[in-house]
Amino acid sequence: MMKSKTVYFCAGWFTDKQNKAYKQAMQAIEDNPTIDVKNSYIPLQHQYKGLRVDEHPELLEDREWATATYNGDRVGVETSDMLLAVYIPEEEDVGMGVELGMARALGKYIMVVIPDEDYGKSINLMSWGIADNFIKMSDLAKHDFNKPSYNFYDGAVY
Repeated sequence: MMKSKTVYFCAGWFTDKQNKAYKQAMQAIEDNPTIDVKNSYIPLQHQYKGLRVDEHPELLEDREWATATYNGDRVGVETSDMLLAVYIPEEEDVGMGVELGMARALGKYIMVVIPDEDYGKSINLMSWGIADNFIKMSDLAKHDFNKPSYNFYDGAVY
């Protein structure tokens, strides 16, 4: 299989649980032969001037950094083939909600990946409705992104 799809890698890195899922998902997409990670948009790797907010929290008060980082991410959503969201049900992320909305408005394919131990837990109605498909983290490395498909989430909404 050829690496053909670029993804906007939508994932939080603000809590221990998010960091664990982020690392698992990054490894899985690097192992997936249908995702072109090299040409994908990974927001944490595209922070304005290379300054990461997790290493420099003072940037949260810097309007230039915030504006440029937001616009970089917006361009990342616009230019990627699809959006891949790493979703933690009990840690709803408003930034992810905005990115999901951008991707839907642009007609992008949206895949939501949920850690296996959380799969089936209730998720936000809007996140449930906006996605084209949902998979477990353990299926990410082998999923064929060259064949997009639609499927419901196996859980309730709130």
